[in-house]
Amino acid sequence: MIRLFLLFSLAYLYLDAKTSVDTKIAKTSSEISSFAKTQEDINKKMNETAQAIIKQRREIAQQQEHLKRLKEELLEKEGSYGENAKELEELKSSQQNLKKETQELEEELVFTIAQSVSLSIILEEEYSASAESMMEYEVLELMLKAAKEKIKELNEKFYNNSKNIEVLNSKVSSLEAAIKNIDDKRKELLRTQRENEASLKKLEVAKASYKKKLKEVFNKQDMLKKTLSQLNIIKIDEIKKAQEEAARKEAFDAKDIVGDKDLPKVKNHGSSYQAAKTKKYTGKKTIPPFEPYKITKEYGTYTDPIYGIKVFNESISLQPSEKNAKVKTVFNGKVIFADRTPILDNIVIIEHDDGLHTIYANLSQIAPDIQKGKRIKKGYTIGRVSDELIFEVTQKSFHINPIGLFQ
Repeated sequence: MIRLFLLFSLAYLYLDAKTSVDTKIAKTSSEISSFAKTQEDINKKMNETAQAIIKQRREIAQQQEHLKRLKEELLEKEGSYGENAKELEELKSSQQNLKKETQELEEELVFTIAQSVSLSIILEEEYSASAESMMEYEVLELMLKAAKEKIKELNEKFYNNSKNIEVLNSKVSSLEAAIKNIDDKRKELLRTQRENEASLKKLEVAKASYKKKLKEVFNKQDMLKKTLSQLNIIKIDEIKKAQEEAARKEAFDAKDIVGDKDLPKVKNHGSSYQAAKTKKYTGKKTIPPFEPYKITKEYGTYTDPIYGIKVFNESISLQPSEKNAKVKTVFNGKVIFADRTPILDNIVIIEHDDGLHTIYANLSQIAPDIQKGKRIKKGYTIGRVSDELIFEVTQKSFHINPIGLFQ
């Protein structure tokens, strides 16, 4: 009976302790500072910003092309702008003169017609057959003939004048349209330039924001490498590290940024990553750190879409389907590091057989009973993750694609 009571008590204490650990994990997780940024947030924002920058660069490239065409067209038209304007003034002046001359011709034509009519009336009257009257008749006939010729001449001149005015009006309208077109092109050019300047400002802001996020990613990678190096898990080649930092600095300091490969005048700044030693995992498949999961960042080399820097990602990023998901160790092993870092939040590193190490970074909380030196079995809860787990695997200074452990 006593033995049964002891067994019941032990079972109760075990369940109570397990519940207590879970409660502490949940409580501590809820108290985590809300301002801590996660790798998942940075990746998402970086991707959005990268797409926005590339879109802006496309728009600016299109604007620059449009600007170039406008400038070429303006140069062509502005070459004759001065001459056109001068000719326009001359034509307008000539037009005024023609109108004045036309008016005078109209007045003279009216007078001549009136004179002709008067002469015709006089000639129709009866004249005596005297020598004097015959001379007057001949004079009147000559005057009538001259008047008719004058009328014909004036009519012809009036017609030509009217045609010239019509031609001049057409030419004036054409020149005015050409000049207006140039002025419209000027306004369009100024508008395009203003849009271009606004786009460039937006691009600079997006670029600065993206650079900051990219530096955060690099800082996380560098911090993790430094931690692993201090624990003698990996070795850092200082020469390659210096080359990597120099390449990053060159890309960040460059005036041009590398964007979409289809964009014109793209400058390539080269690579910026340490060639990590890698090997394939050949052991038995195990469990993932948690399930279900979504891979948000894969293992291997990738090129940053904006700066063109080649980066070797030694880890994978796993996103849980719910907040505060439990993170479990994937093999039996010993905890050799369990602490909070200023950049990567909480990190747990576990040493396994044959020089294998698994690294769990960006934990929102480390389980209270996980301490350096503690031996744990596969499936043991080592902490929780709110947003994204950075999971890395090494073996004797070699990096292993973590996905190979459980897929």
